[in-house]
Amino acid sequence: MGRVTSTVPLRRVGASGLLVSATGLGCNNFGRPGTRTETVAGTRDVLDAAIEAGVTFLDTADMYGGDPGLSETLMGEALEGRRDQVVLATKFGHPGRDMGYPTSGAKASRAYIRRAVEGSLRRLRTDWIDLYQLHVPDNDTPIDETLDALGDLVREGKVRYIGHSNFSGWQIAEAHFTALMRHGIPFVSSQNDYSLLSRGAERNTLRAVERYGLGFFPYFPLQNGLLTGKFTRDAAPADSRIMRQRPHLYEDAPWDALEAYQAFCDERGITMLEATFGWLLSRPALSSVIAGATRPEQVQANAAAATAWTPDAADLALIDGLFPPPETAP
Repeated sequence: MGRVTSTVPLRRVGASGLLVSATGLGCNNFGRPGTRTETVAGTRDVLDAAIEAGVTFLDTADMYGGDPGLSETLMGEALEGRRDQVVLATKFGHPGRDMGYPTSGAKASRAYIRRAVEGSLRRLRTDWIDLYQLHVPDNDTPIDETLDALGDLVREGKVRYIGHSNFSGWQIAEAHFTALMRHGIPFVSSQNDYSLLSRGAERNTLRAVERYGLGFFPYFPLQNGLLTGKFTRDAAPADSRIMRQRPHLYEDAPWDALEAYQAFCDERGITMLEATFGWLLSRPALSSVIAGATRPEQVQANAAAATAWTPDAADLALIDGLFPPPETAP
Protein backbone atom coordinates (compact mmCIF):
# COMPACT_ATOMS: atom_id res chain seq x y z
CA MET A 1 0.00 0.00 0.00
CA GLY A 2 1.34 3.45 -0.91
CA ARG A 3 1.13 6.59 1.13
CA VAL A 4 -2.38 7.85 1.78
CA THR A 5 -3.57 11.28 0.68
CA SER A 6 -5.86 12.23 3.52
CA THR A 7 -8.68 14.70 4.03
CA VAL A 8 -8.10 14.48 7.79
CA PRO A 9 -5.99 17.53 8.65
CA LEU A 10 -2.71 17.26 10.49
CA ARG A 11 -2.11 19.15 13.72
CA ARG A 12 1.05 20.04 15.54
CA VAL A 13 1.55 18.60 19.01
CA GLY A 14 2.21 21.63 21.17
CA ALA A 15 5.48 23.40 20.41
CA SER A 16 7.10 20.20 19.08
CA GLY A 17 7.73 19.10 15.52
CA LEU A 18 5.37 16.14 15.82
CA LEU A 19 2.38 16.20 13.46
CA VAL A 20 -0.64 13.96 14.04
CA SER A 21 -3.98 13.42 12.34
CA ALA A 22 -6.76 15.49 13.92
CA THR A 23 -8.69 12.25 14.40
CA GLY A 24 -6.67 9.59 16.20
CA LEU A 25 -7.43 5.94 16.78
CA GLY A 26 -7.55 4.65 20.35
CA CYS A 27 -6.29 1.07 20.28
CA ASN A 28 -7.45 -0.16 23.68
CA ASN A 29 -10.02 -2.42 21.97
CA PHE A 30 -7.38 -4.41 20.11
CA GLY A 31 -7.11 -7.78 21.80
CA ARG A 32 -10.09 -7.09 24.07
CA PRO A 33 -12.13 -10.28 24.64
CA GLY A 34 -15.60 -10.25 23.13
CA THR A 35 -14.88 -7.58 20.50
CA ARG A 36 -14.43 -7.79 16.74
CA THR A 37 -10.86 -6.62 17.24
CA GLU A 38 -9.95 -9.46 19.60
CA THR A 39 -8.08 -11.12 16.72
CA VAL A 40 -5.40 -9.93 14.35
CA ALA A 41 -7.89 -10.10 11.47
CA GLY A 42 -10.33 -7.77 13.20
CA THR A 43 -7.48 -5.47 14.23
CA ARG A 44 -6.18 -5.38 10.67
CA ASP A 45 -9.63 -4.49 9.30
CA VAL A 46 -9.84 -1.43 11.58
CA LEU A 47 -6.26 -0.36 10.93
CA ASP A 48 -6.77 -0.73 7.16
CA ALA A 49 -9.84 1.50 7.35
CA ALA A 50 -8.03 4.03 9.55
CA ILE A 51 -5.02 4.39 7.26
CA GLU A 52 -7.24 4.55 4.19
CA ALA A 53 -9.28 7.34 5.81
CA GLY A 54 -6.21 9.27 6.92
CA VAL A 55 -6.45 8.42 10.61
CA THR A 56 -2.74 7.76 11.03
CA PHE A 57 -2.21 8.66 14.70
CA LEU A 58 -2.50 5.41 16.66
CA ASP A 59 -2.53 5.46 20.47
CA THR A 60 -2.08 2.28 22.48
CA ALA A 61 -0.44 1.15 25.75
CA ASP A 62 1.59 -1.83 26.86
CA MET A 63 -1.21 -2.87 29.25
CA TYR A 64 -4.00 -2.98 26.63
CA GLY A 65 -5.50 -6.30 25.54
CA GLY A 66 -6.98 -9.38 27.14
CA ASP A 67 -3.41 -10.35 27.97
CA PRO A 68 -0.83 -7.66 28.80
CA GLY A 69 0.78 -6.41 25.58
CA LEU A 70 -1.73 -8.02 23.24
CA SER A 71 -2.87 -4.74 21.67
CA GLU A 72 0.72 -3.90 20.74
CA THR A 73 1.34 -7.45 19.50
CA LEU A 74 -1.69 -7.41 17.18
CA MET A 75 -0.79 -3.95 15.91
CA GLY A 76 2.77 -4.99 15.20
CA GLU A 77 1.57 -7.87 13.06
CA ALA A 78 -1.17 -5.88 11.30
CA LEU A 79 1.16 -2.96 10.51
CA GLU A 80 3.96 -5.11 9.09
CA GLY A 81 5.40 -3.41 6.00
CA ARG A 82 3.72 -0.02 6.52
CA ARG A 83 5.21 1.28 9.74
CA ASP A 84 6.19 4.56 8.09
CA GLN A 85 2.56 5.38 7.25
CA VAL A 86 1.52 5.89 10.88
CA VAL A 87 2.47 7.81 13.98
CA LEU A 88 2.71 5.27 16.80
CA ALA A 89 2.08 6.31 20.38
CA THR A 90 2.17 3.94 23.31
CA LYS A 91 2.28 4.18 27.10
CA PHE A 92 4.04 2.50 29.98
CA GLY A 93 3.87 2.44 33.77
CA HIS A 94 0.23 1.78 34.65
CA PRO A 95 0.03 0.23 38.15
CA GLY A 96 -3.12 -1.72 37.27
CA ARG A 97 -1.34 -4.31 35.12
CA ASP A 98 1.63 -6.54 35.86
CA MET A 99 3.85 -6.54 32.78
CA GLY A 100 6.25 -9.05 34.30
CA TYR A 101 9.04 -6.63 35.11
CA PRO A 102 10.56 -6.45 38.62
CA THR A 103 9.48 -3.01 39.79
CA SER A 104 9.47 -2.70 43.60
CA GLY A 105 6.50 -0.43 43.03
CA ALA A 106 8.30 2.14 40.86
CA LYS A 107 7.00 2.18 37.29
CA ALA A 108 8.70 5.35 36.03
CA SER A 109 12.19 4.44 37.22
CA ARG A 110 15.19 4.15 34.92
CA ALA A 111 15.26 0.35 35.25
CA TYR A 112 11.55 -0.07 34.58
CA ILE A 113 11.53 2.27 31.58
CA ARG A 114 14.38 0.34 29.98
CA ARG A 115 12.50 -2.95 30.30
CA ALA A 116 9.20 -1.44 29.22
CA VAL A 117 10.42 0.25 26.05
CA GLU A 118 12.20 -2.87 24.82
CA GLY A 119 9.01 -4.86 25.34
CA SER A 120 6.91 -2.36 23.39
CA LEU A 121 9.42 -2.12 20.54
CA ARG A 122 9.48 -5.92 20.24
CA ARG A 123 5.70 -6.30 20.29
CA LEU A 124 5.11 -3.42 17.86
CA ARG A 125 7.82 -4.80 15.53
CA THR A 126 9.44 -1.40 15.15
CA ASP A 127 12.75 0.29 15.80
CA TRP A 128 11.20 3.46 17.18
CA ILE A 129 8.15 4.83 18.97
CA ASP A 130 6.92 8.24 17.85
CA LEU A 131 5.39 9.26 21.19
CA TYR A 132 6.23 7.39 24.41
CA GLN A 133 3.95 8.34 27.31
CA LEU A 134 4.06 7.77 31.06
CA HIS A 135 0.58 6.33 31.68
CA VAL A 136 0.08 7.64 35.23
CA PRO A 137 2.26 9.66 37.62
CA ASP A 138 4.64 7.57 39.71
CA ASN A 139 4.97 8.87 43.27
CA ASP A 140 7.84 6.46 43.96
CA THR A 141 10.21 7.95 41.37
CA PRO A 142 11.54 11.53 41.21
CA ILE A 143 10.49 13.23 37.98
CA ASP A 144 14.13 14.05 37.16
CA GLU A 145 15.00 10.34 37.02
CA THR A 146 12.05 9.68 34.71
CA LEU A 147 12.95 12.57 32.42
CA ASP A 148 16.62 11.54 32.30
CA ALA A 149 15.72 7.97 31.36
CA LEU A 150 13.25 9.06 28.69
CA GLY A 151 15.71 11.62 27.37
CA ASP A 152 18.26 8.85 26.88
CA LEU A 153 15.75 6.96 24.74
CA VAL A 154 15.21 10.04 22.56
CA ARG A 155 18.94 10.55 22.10
CA GLU A 156 19.33 6.88 21.17
CA GLY A 157 16.58 7.12 18.53
CA LYS A 158 14.29 4.56 20.16
CA VAL A 159 11.73 7.28 20.93
CA ARG A 160 11.05 10.50 19.01
CA TYR A 161 9.00 12.42 21.58
CA ILE A 162 7.81 11.90 25.14
CA GLY A 163 4.47 12.64 26.79
CA HIS A 164 2.47 11.92 29.89
CA SER A 165 -1.08 10.95 30.85
CA ASN A 166 -3.20 11.75 33.90
CA PHE A 167 -0.90 14.53 35.16
CA SER A 168 -2.45 17.37 37.15
CA GLY A 169 -1.63 21.00 36.50
CA TRP A 170 1.08 21.19 39.17
CA GLN A 171 2.69 17.98 37.92
CA ILE A 172 2.79 19.40 34.40
CA ALA A 173 4.49 22.53 35.74
CA GLU A 174 6.96 20.53 37.84
CA ALA A 175 7.97 18.36 34.89
CA HIS A 176 8.34 21.39 32.62
CA PHE A 177 10.63 23.28 34.98
CA THR A 178 12.60 20.16 35.89
CA ALA A 179 13.45 19.60 32.21
CA LEU A 180 14.19 23.30 31.75
CA MET A 181 16.52 23.57 34.73
CA ARG A 182 18.40 20.37 33.83
CA HIS A 183 18.63 21.27 30.11
CA GLY A 184 16.80 18.03 29.42
CA ILE A 185 14.25 16.82 26.90
CA PRO A 186 10.74 17.94 27.93
CA PHE A 187 7.37 16.29 27.62
CA VAL A 188 5.48 17.51 24.53
CA SER A 189 1.99 16.19 25.27
CA SER A 190 -0.60 15.53 27.94
CA GLN A 191 -3.43 12.97 27.76
CA ASN A 192 -6.32 13.30 30.19
CA ASP A 193 -9.99 12.49 30.63
CA TYR A 194 -11.96 15.19 28.80
CA SER A 195 -15.31 15.53 27.08
CA LEU A 196 -18.46 17.63 27.17
CA LEU A 197 -19.62 15.43 30.05
CA SER A 198 -16.27 15.55 31.85
CA ARG A 199 -14.77 19.04 31.72
CA GLY A 200 -12.76 18.94 34.94
CA ALA A 201 -9.47 19.25 33.04
CA GLU A 202 -10.39 22.88 32.35
CA ARG A 203 -9.85 23.77 36.03
CA ASN A 204 -6.07 23.64 35.84
CA THR A 205 -4.74 20.88 33.56
CA LEU A 206 -5.62 22.56 30.28
CA ARG A 207 -4.39 25.89 31.56
CA ALA A 208 -1.01 24.31 32.35
CA VAL A 209 -0.95 22.55 28.97
CA GLU A 210 -1.41 25.88 27.18
CA ARG A 211 1.01 27.77 29.42
CA TYR A 212 3.87 25.31 28.91
CA GLY A 213 3.36 24.62 25.22
CA LEU A 214 2.11 21.02 25.29
CA GLY A 215 -0.29 19.34 22.92
CA PHE A 216 -3.43 17.86 24.45
CA PHE A 217 -5.14 14.53 23.77
CA PRO A 218 -8.50 13.80 25.42
CA TYR A 219 -9.34 10.25 26.36
CA PHE A 220 -12.99 9.18 26.57
CA PRO A 221 -13.76 12.17 24.26
CA LEU A 222 -17.09 10.61 23.24
CA GLN A 223 -17.87 9.50 26.81
CA ASN A 224 -18.05 5.82 25.84
CA GLY A 225 -20.47 6.63 23.03
CA LEU A 226 -22.94 8.84 24.91
CA LEU A 227 -21.88 11.79 22.73
CA THR A 228 -22.28 10.01 19.38
CA GLY A 229 -26.08 10.14 19.10
CA LYS A 230 -26.40 6.35 19.20
CA PHE A 231 -27.90 6.36 22.69
CA THR A 232 -31.24 7.73 23.84
CA ARG A 233 -33.00 7.86 27.16
CA ASP A 234 -35.01 4.78 26.19
CA ALA A 235 -32.61 2.75 24.04
CA ALA A 236 -28.95 1.75 23.99
CA PRO A 237 -26.98 -0.63 21.74
CA ALA A 238 -26.80 -3.86 23.72
CA ASP A 239 -23.39 -4.80 22.30
CA SER A 240 -21.80 -1.45 23.17
CA ARG A 241 -18.88 -1.25 25.56
CA ILE A 242 -20.73 1.06 27.93
CA MET A 243 -23.61 -1.40 28.35
CA ARG A 244 -21.25 -4.36 28.77
CA GLN A 245 -18.78 -2.75 31.15
CA ARG A 246 -20.00 0.62 32.43
CA PRO A 247 -23.83 0.62 32.43
CA HIS A 248 -23.90 3.10 35.31
CA LEU A 249 -22.69 5.82 32.93
CA TYR A 250 -25.74 5.26 30.75
CA GLU A 251 -28.10 5.05 33.71
CA ASP A 252 -26.72 8.23 35.29
CA ALA A 253 -26.37 10.24 32.07
CA PRO A 254 -27.82 13.82 32.01
CA TRP A 255 -30.55 12.99 29.52
CA ASP A 256 -32.21 16.41 29.60
CA ALA A 257 -28.96 18.03 28.48
CA LEU A 258 -28.24 15.30 25.93
CA GLU A 259 -31.70 15.64 24.40
CA ALA A 260 -31.26 19.42 24.17
CA TYR A 261 -27.87 18.81 22.55
CA GLN A 262 -29.50 16.50 19.99
CA ALA A 263 -32.00 19.26 19.19
CA PHE A 264 -29.06 21.70 18.79
CA CYS A 265 -27.50 19.29 16.28
CA ASP A 266 -30.77 18.73 14.42
CA GLU A 267 -31.24 22.49 13.98
CA ARG A 268 -27.85 22.70 12.26
CA GLY A 269 -28.25 19.58 10.14
CA ILE A 270 -25.32 17.78 11.72
CA THR A 271 -24.97 14.61 13.72
CA MET A 272 -24.09 14.58 17.40
CA LEU A 273 -20.81 12.90 16.50
CA GLU A 274 -19.94 15.76 14.14
CA ALA A 275 -20.89 18.38 16.70
CA THR A 276 -18.82 16.69 19.39
CA PHE A 277 -15.74 16.49 17.17
CA GLY A 278 -16.22 20.11 16.13
CA TRP A 279 -16.41 21.25 19.76
CA LEU A 280 -13.36 19.22 20.79
CA LEU A 281 -11.24 20.43 17.88
CA SER A 282 -12.11 24.02 18.78
CA ARG A 283 -10.43 23.62 22.17
CA PRO A 284 -7.09 25.42 22.62
CA ALA A 285 -4.02 23.15 22.50
CA LEU A 286 -6.03 20.09 21.42
CA SER A 287 -3.97 18.13 18.91
CA SER A 288 -6.07 15.04 18.13
CA VAL A 289 -9.36 13.46 19.15
CA ILE A 290 -8.40 9.90 20.03
CA ALA A 291 -11.49 7.72 19.61
CA GLY A 292 -11.70 3.94 19.80
CA ALA A 293 -13.29 1.71 17.18
CA THR A 294 -14.01 -1.96 16.72
CA ARG A 295 -15.47 -1.71 13.20
CA PRO A 296 -14.17 -0.02 10.03
CA GLU A 297 -17.31 2.08 9.65
CA GLN A 298 -16.75 3.63 13.07
CA VAL A 299 -13.28 4.86 12.26
CA GLN A 300 -14.51 6.11 8.87
CA ALA A 301 -17.25 8.15 10.57
CA ASN A 302 -14.75 9.56 13.06
CA ALA A 303 -12.42 10.57 10.24
CA ALA A 304 -15.22 12.38 8.40
CA ALA A 305 -16.29 14.16 11.59
CA ALA A 306 -12.91 15.92 11.82
CA THR A 307 -13.91 18.39 9.10
CA ALA A 308 -17.72 18.17 9.09
CA TRP A 309 -18.53 21.20 11.27
CA THR A 310 -16.76 24.15 12.87
CA PRO A 311 -18.65 25.94 15.67
CA ASP A 312 -18.72 29.71 15.90
CA ALA A 313 -18.68 31.74 19.12
CA ALA A 314 -22.48 31.64 19.41
CA ASP A 315 -22.50 27.85 19.00
CA LEU A 316 -19.87 27.46 21.69
CA ALA A 317 -21.84 29.65 24.09
CA LEU A 318 -24.97 27.56 23.55
CA ILE A 319 -23.03 24.35 24.16
CA ASP A 320 -21.58 25.83 27.36
CA GLY A 321 -25.15 26.48 28.47
CA LEU A 322 -25.98 22.79 28.05
CA PHE A 323 -22.75 21.44 29.52
CA PRO A 324 -21.37 24.19 31.80
CA PRO A 325 -17.60 24.46 32.15
CA PRO A 326 -16.22 24.14 35.67
CA GLU A 327 -15.26 27.15 37.70
CA THR A 328 -11.56 27.92 37.40
CA ALA A 329 -9.22 29.55 39.86
CA PRO A 330 -8.28 33.18 39.09
